Amino acid sequence: MYHAFASLVAATVFAGFVSALPAPTQTLGERAIITSVVAPQGTIVGSVFNGVENFGGIPFAEAPEGNLRLKPPQRLNSSLGTFDATGFGPSCPQMFFSTEGDLLTAVLGNLINTPLFQTVTDQKEDCLTMRVQRPAGTTSNAKLPVLFWIFGGAFELGSPQMYDASSLVSNGVDQGKPFIFVAVNYRVGGFGFLAGKEILADGASNLGLLDQRMGLEWVQDNIAAFGGDPEKVTIWGESAGAISVFDQMALYGGDNTYNGKKLFRGAIMNSGSVVPADSVDCNHSQDIYDTVVREAGCASATNTLDCLRSADYDTFLHAANSVPGVLSYSSVSLSYIPRPDGVVLPDSPDVLAADGRYAAVPMIIGDQEDEGTLFALFQPNITDTDELIDYIWTNFFPAIDRQYVEGLVDTYDSSITAGSPFNTGILNSPYPEFKRLAAILGDMVFTLTRRIFLGAAVGANPSVPSWSYLASYDYGTPILGTFHASDILQVFYGILPNYASNAIQSYYLSFLYTLDPNNGTSTDYAEWPQWQENRQLMQFWNDRSNLLADDFRSDSYDWLSSHVDLFII
Repeated sequence: MYHAFASLVAATVFAGFVSALPAPTQTLGERAIITSVVAPQGTIVGSVFNGVENFGGIPFAEAPEGNLRLKPPQRLNSSLGTFDATGFGPSCPQMFFSTEGDLLTAVLGNLINTPLFQTVTDQKEDCLTMRVQRPAGTTSNAKLPVLFWIFGGAFELGSPQMYDASSLVSNGVDQGKPFIFVAVNYRVGGFGFLAGKEILADGASNLGLLDQRMGLEWVQDNIAAFGGDPEKVTIWGESAGAISVFDQMALYGGDNTYNGKKLFRGAIMNSGSVVPADSVDCNHSQDIYDTVVREAGCASATNTLDCLRSADYDTFLHAANSVPGVLSYSSVSLSYIPRPDGVVLPDSPDVLAADGRYAAVPMIIGDQEDEGTLFALFQPNITDTDELIDYIWTNFFPAIDRQYVEGLVDTYDSSITAGSPFNTGILNSPYPEFKRLAAILGDMVFTLTRRIFLGAAVGANPSVPSWSYLASYDYGTPILGTFHASDILQVFYGILPNYASNAIQSYYLSFLYTLDPNNGTSTDYAEWPQWQENRQLMQFWNDRSNLLADDFRSDSYDWLSSHVDLFII
């Protein structure tokens, strides 16, 4: 049964992810039409294809290698001269997940490595670059709004290469709402989010977030030359990118200014918000740091951090990737995440939200209905409630008493008809505790955490509008349901031109232009009420939408919200 399950899931994920990929990239010869922009950095030469201009791999910082490895980004102040941006730019070093010898993990790991990330090429440390896409013919005085994309990937992998926004840009033109799309490349894995007491003492924490911030500053300095309006920037991200969106709102306790101006005026978060996180020098982080040091051969060094900086690239890459990845038994107990350091992130994001120490801007935030299914595929040894409790306790929260984890688990129905993928009866349960674990992981990291965050945001800033949603458009997908990251298919790429993709893109474009998803959206789509009015979500299906009360799984919500200070990653 387990082998059959592995084959079924592999086929399902393969079909979904292959369909998510953009069309094959063009060779330089096929991109014969070029365009150029005279920017403060120099003359940036880009390519033109299907009515969209692309400028890829524009450097914004010095190469974070050598003595700049594991250091905050250093702004690139030298001229680029005439710079060839006709390609797609480099990728930062990636952390692909380990297979750990498990059949299901091996099948999925190798499979997903191939189709989803096949566009991630040219990996190197000199990767701090921007990608800009705009409608062909945009002039420097166009003053178009700017959509600033932060990619996801569990803070372990990802690149602007993976996200060709051509269809989004073209859709904006078709709707009379042209815009500039900007994607920032930032360090991931151990290159961008290594933690530990040595990292804290050196001021080298949360480097990936600092890369993102410098990318936002680059927009302020340069986007006007591309026809963008630096005062109309909306930041948008998915998964780790969505978590990063709130982190950018909370960076430096909410100071989102640069040269006296706001870096952004709106935010969109798909599948991610606040992650209650322990400090940079917590025990879990120190264990990760010590493992990386040992694997790099630096354990006996007088200064282990200097040793990591001086290690050759392949040695450090192997060491940084020697710890558990997201698609493994440890699941969303991530090795690398943003953590409070007292400066960049002054406190845990949930605390910053509750205290109002963040840049409060209008926002859209929501989740896939079955966020946890993808992360519950790797624990088939969990067959009863006690094993489920022990897994969550030892894997996520070993520092708290087991009784608290037991209290959380008890709020979830143990029946096979419950759990995630939701509303599927007795089906989609490959092992006894799969659906309950999937429900808990999805709620704990995404869905109910979103509700906790929205409640805190409304309490701290009641006059700042927010809209929230639940995506159910992949209802019926075997095992996975409307799984985490399936919105990349529907929303970003619009692979399936159905009601869901058309409606969400329309709402987003209206929000980008007016900071209200309803203002300028076709009457074909329902009025989307602000969340704080009646705490309702817009629920999206393939062929329709409806309003849904944001009160499901209230017992679990009550437990999590009343113990948020304990359930810290």
